[in-house]
Amino acid sequence: MSTGIDSATPIYKKGGKRALDLIFCILALPVALPFVVLIAVIVRIHFGSPVVFTQERLGSKGRPFFIRKFRTMTNALDANGKLLPDAERLTAVGRFLRATSLDELPELINVFRGEMSLVGPRPLFSHYRDRYTTEQFRRHEVSPGITGWAQIKGRNVLSWEQKFVFDVWYVDHQSLGLDLKILALTFLKIFTRDGISQPGHATAQEFEGTLSKQA
Repeated sequence: MSTGIDSATPIYKKGGKRALDLIFCILALPVALPFVVLIAVIVRIHFGSPVVFTQERLGSKGRPFFIRKFRTMTNALDANGKLLPDAERLTAVGRFLRATSLDELPELINVFRGEMSLVGPRPLFSHYRDRYTTEQFRRHEVSPGITGWAQIKGRNVLSWEQKFVFDVWYVDHQSLGLDLKILALTFLKIFTRDGISQPGHATAQEFEGTLSKQA
């Protein structure tokens, strides 16, 4: 016998999840706006323009879109005119914004536009497309999220393979109850600042591809 949650899941997937995203964005706007303005001013003073950077990522069905985030790094170059490594461009202000996830507030625009959801696999670089296994690419069967199952399970401390296992698990088990659980645990993760970066890396190591490792 199916539970009430199980029977409601198809309805949630078809329209309820999008409704939750829109309701959250509308309710969060008056609360988030003062923080957005303050952070924008701080970033403008500390990093200069632009305050928000955009970057192409893969979304639902593997369609590319441009994610929006507050800048957390300088544009410092080496002697050859190339960007310095992330660790050398990530400042104290940038580390704080990343640790508190405040740099991701502009992603609410992506959620409102329907390019992202509150909960789902994190959107990754477009050039990773050909590095996934067929099973791993299933993470794109749903919209990417600001937070997700992999984020509350370890974030950047996890290996790429572990993240993708959690992402695909979420695809197969998404529901209203699970999304609310992930959102609640995300707030706890923000305060404890767990898993912000991979050991030995300023952010996350480049995903080279599972197939290449098995070759």
